[in-house]
Amino acid sequence: MALISQSKYVIVGAGIHGLSTAYHLALELKAKGQGSGADIVIVDKSGLCAGATGIACGVIRNNYFQPAMRELMAHSVKVWESDPENYSYHPVGYMQISCESMHKDVATIYEQQQAIGYESTFIEGKDDCTKYMKNIFNDWRAQGITSVLHEQPGGYANNTLAMEGLAKKLMAEGVSIISGVTVTGFKQDASGSIQAVETDQGNIETDYVVIGAGPWAKQFWDMLEMPKTISIKNPKTGEMTDDVSMWVYWSLQEGTLGVDPKLQVTNEGKLPPVIHVDTDAPLYSDTDGSLITDEMWGIYYKPDFHFGGVQGGAAPFIVDKHADNVAVDPYGPESPEFIVGAEFTSMWVSALAHCQKRFEGTMPLFKDEASGGIGAFTPDSFPVFDKVRDNCYMIADSNHGYKMLGVGKLVAEDICGDQNGEKSALLEPFRFSRYAEGKLHPVSNSPFPWS
Repeated sequence: MALISQSKYVIVGAGIHGLSTAYHLALELKAKGQGSGADIVIVDKSGLCAGATGIACGVIRNNYFQPAMRELMAHSVKVWESDPENYSYHPVGYMQISCESMHKDVATIYEQQQAIGYESTFIEGKDDCTKYMKNIFNDWRAQGITSVLHEQPGGYANNTLAMEGLAKKLMAEGVSIISGVTVTGFKQDASGSIQAVETDQGNIETDYVVIGAGPWAKQFWDMLEMPKTISIKNPKTGEMTDDVSMWVYWSLQEGTLGVDPKLQVTNEGKLPPVIHVDTDAPLYSDTDGSLITDEMWGIYYKPDFHFGGVQGGAAPFIVDKHADNVAVDPYGPESPEFIVGAEFTSMWVSALAHCQKRFEGTMPLFKDEASGGIGAFTPDSFPVFDKVRDNCYMIADSNHGYKMLGVGKLVAEDICGDQNGEKSALLEPFRFSRYAEGKLHPVSNSPFPWS
């Protein structure tokens, strides 16, 4: 589709946030009599889910220590459940399986899930946890486990199939998707309001811009001349920490074991929940028995016919604490390699074998292909959903992205309700102002930066 010169709403990014926002904005405009999908255009420098969305593992869960994240995820799960066929959603559930250092945190998650009506089961104690897991997998043998939180909702979605289904829904509402267009900047008036989106193929005049660019969030942040460093208030002492980098890049460690996905089924032959294990039990190599780590480690995994095997990952690592040292394009030729290496392969497959005997000896079957990617994280590793100009909304998901399908719906409601002073209560804890105000999210004992 050729570039157009004007659109009331321009959405940057054809990943999960751009598509979801466009679809729900079209519905919201129509419902309020403020317009239709024909007033919306999505631009992307590559195409449909060509970035992080295209290689996302697709896990959908509520499991967060932070109350605001739990409520936001419960909302998103309902959006996934609203159209499981088009969203290629598999509601198999999700399990957080943890060691004693996380017992208290996970118990808190369970209690608050019950408070918001999110269905889950909590098992405590080493023996009861082992019994519960063996009733699902007879070869279960993970060590150091003292709690199991089993979420009945949630599961995973096939990433590209889900986005193709969402694209069909939004195009049926009249929304346009223009691929192969690189945004190079924004034309602003004296007050900072955006008048046009500048691209390598010309300008698009617009009334409103939504940026949902995933790992490219920093690049758009810079285009809008937002601060490279910020000050963060300590909520307990009131002291300010200055010159904190707004963005940090992490390398996401994910991959696929090239086995028949049916290898990972329950004792009843059914597809199992997504499994997430955090433990401080020593991890030994499944190849030579050498010690990999005696510190806390975590993995997640699931059978996935889209990926063609058992797919999952482990905790990420920081690429560089100063995002300016990383290439302009986090997936470009000068960026850090995002195909995981031998160290991750050894750790992850050995961890699979640590958890279930059926994965013994499968190290040679690991697939050498792109997975995971580079993530642009905020200072506290949680999203920023906020207006960064009076007519520009930033969706910076801090790599919590794929599971958050419902964020687009909330952003659409935020945009349409803004003129009446209506703001989303679920998005309020994720405003940029929280750093200066000290309204930070609590920190868990998980080895993952987003839990």
